[in-house]
Amino acid sequence: MDKHRARSKTSKQDRLRFLKHLLLDVEALEEMLRQNLIERNIQRIGAEQELSLVDAYYKPSKKAPAVLNRVNDPHLTAELALYNLEINLDPLELKRQCFVKMEKQLNTLLKKTDQAAKAVGDKIILSGIMPSIDVRSGELDYMTPNPRFFALDEVIRQLRGEDFELNILGVDELILAHTNILFEACNTSFQCHLQVDPDEFVDQYNWAQLISGPVLSACTNSPLLFGRELWSETRISLFQQSIDIRSKGYHLREKEQRVSFGRGWIREITEIYKEAISRFTLLLTDKVEEDSMQVLQRGGIPKLAALNLHNGTIWRWNRPCYGVGGGVPHLRIENRYLPSGPSVIDEVANLAFWVGLMKAMPDHYRGSWRRRSFEDTKANFYRAATSGLQSCMIWEGRAIPSRELLLDHLIPLATDGLQACGLDEAERSRYMSVIEGRVKKGLDGSVWTVKGFRKLKRKMSREEAMVGITAILYERRKTGAPVHTWPLAAPSEAEGCRMPYDWIGNFMKTDLITVQEQDLLDLVEKIMEWKGIRHVPVEDSHGNLKGLITRKMIESVKEDSGKGKWLSAGGVMRTDLVTIGKDADIKFAILLMVDKQISCLPVVEGNRLIGLITDRDTRELWQKMKNDQA
Repeated sequence: MDKHRARSKTSKQDRLRFLKHLLLDVEALEEMLRQNLIERNIQRIGAEQELSLVDAYYKPSKKAPAVLNRVNDPHLTAELALYNLEINLDPLELKRQCFVKMEKQLNTLLKKTDQAAKAVGDKIILSGIMPSIDVRSGELDYMTPNPRFFALDEVIRQLRGEDFELNILGVDELILAHTNILFEACNTSFQCHLQVDPDEFVDQYNWAQLISGPVLSACTNSPLLFGRELWSETRISLFQQSIDIRSKGYHLREKEQRVSFGRGWIREITEIYKEAISRFTLLLTDKVEEDSMQVLQRGGIPKLAALNLHNGTIWRWNRPCYGVGGGVPHLRIENRYLPSGPSVIDEVANLAFWVGLMKAMPDHYRGSWRRRSFEDTKANFYRAATSGLQSCMIWEGRAIPSRELLLDHLIPLATDGLQACGLDEAERSRYMSVIEGRVKKGLDGSVWTVKGFRKLKRKMSREEAMVGITAILYERRKTGAPVHTWPLAAPSEAEGCRMPYDWIGNFMKTDLITVQEQDLLDLVEKIMEWKGIRHVPVEDSHGNLKGLITRKMIESVKEDSGKGKWLSAGGVMRTDLVTIGKDADIKFAILLMVDKQISCLPVVEGNRLIGLITDRDTRELWQKMKNDQA
């Protein structure tokens, strides 16, 4: 599919014509299955490496087009955001040395991309969500200027009819509204493909669903988003919410997300495609040149362009794929839930583990799906995304800690599957020892990141810890060693990182104590005493900023004997406030406070308070900026 031609705006007649091709494609696929035209008796693997680019401050870059031009290799393609690229690896026949060859090619292409990035002042980060990312990455000036991406954003916004919302609860909580689909670009994955015989597809797809939870639990690498510690694999929730077209009115009506795990076991290959057409409206259309049934009747092989385009806008975590290679059609299962990073060998080990399990499906699972609980399987997946290696799986009707299930059953099973594919002992050991070492130590990318981030936060601000852990992650990745062998991040390693002292949003306090106008002034005084603070903002019942009370103001009121005992916050607060917007430069904020001779600067969005900067904050920041320039 020519990505530049896909479009959201189309005439009624063109839409009807595309829908007709969509139905013809399903009919053609069913006919190819009946005629045994789909390739069989050979299996191939493939992968797509998504990566992020950061600048000298380890913040999202906008130089992906420049890097792409410098590399000048067809394996690299642009992605949704200007800080993302994708490396498409060559498909390989599933046999001895295939994983070693894939690892070698990925390292070669990453080295070329690393060199191109270095030439423009950037670095490559392999992480499901880069820890240093902030909310500015969701602004439209970060979107790659590709008509397909803008079309997708436009149609999803129109269908939703209101702002998108993120609401993710982990150790911290993130509640955020946004106006476009660009937060989806925070996610980077290592998407894996396995070609499957048509006769095996139903059982293999259902088995792929069944093992998703345990596999994901051993591979998580996305614990942070905007400096909040959320799920072990926060990508799962972020992706589902960032492009969710359902509005709040659908809360009582069952309506499946376009990013989903699915609704049940499948019974035939085309069932997933039919479900997608039945449940999901078209997001994009294209001018389809061929009638698939006519191509078949002429003895040709159709591309099923309409079906593939529609399928590409429904993001199942295990997605069926139809393709044509060398004039021969084939079917694949695409694993979309594995994250990028933290190292190349970790990623290839994840792929080998998944493929080994796919090839080792026990015979007693074949055709027995109606007797198994899909609900348990789906719950396993989300437990793994939430808690990673600390999760518990329901397996064969019994609750088992994920690490126990992996070590005692699934890793040996995957090893047997790889042996059946012809991999020698050295190749099997190279990758399965990575998975086993990770599980035994309880140290995957997510755990490593969280432990380091917490250590850094004890010595520095949250923003500094976000940048620091990203810088250390980059250095660890360059060693080529798997994550379970990495030393934990130390604050001393982050001390030399250059910080982007620019945006006020990265340095304002957001964990705020506020009071309302009718609250007792004595209560305000006690809160200041309890929390060790000098400034308390006053809000109304709708969250609008109404005023500010300082410790000096309370002391002044109390000096007037007897006054203040029954005063409310609204009767004392200062209302002629100097405020600043959330997009302001931090240096401008500091100069504004000096010019206005104020000790506290509220940061607002409209009338709502979203943060505070105090004179203590600015003194520390000013000193850090001076040290950074020295």
